[in-house]
Amino acid sequence: MARVCEICGKGPVAGRVISRRGMAKKKGGVGKKVTGIAKRRFFPNLQKIRATLHGVRKTIQVCTKCLKTGKIEKGIFRIRPEQA
Repeated sequence: MARVCEICGKGPVAGRVISRRGMAKKKGGVGKKVTGIAKRRFFPNLQKIRATLHGVRKTIQVCTKCLKTGKIEKGIFRIRPEQA
């Protein structure tokens, strides 16, 4: 299962982490030096929800932005009369 929102298609984004050493100039040092750059990924905040899509209730992964804006209608969970 991919880390992608099934409504808007939002997925992971690439980025970097920069490691530095030394003291900043405004603190009295000679300045910060870059000692390493590592790649990293930023993942969207995905939630598994049971939603109604095209009349069928199924579990999908949706980002929280789609949930907050109301792009997806959550499934209605009722107890059926024959189960009660």
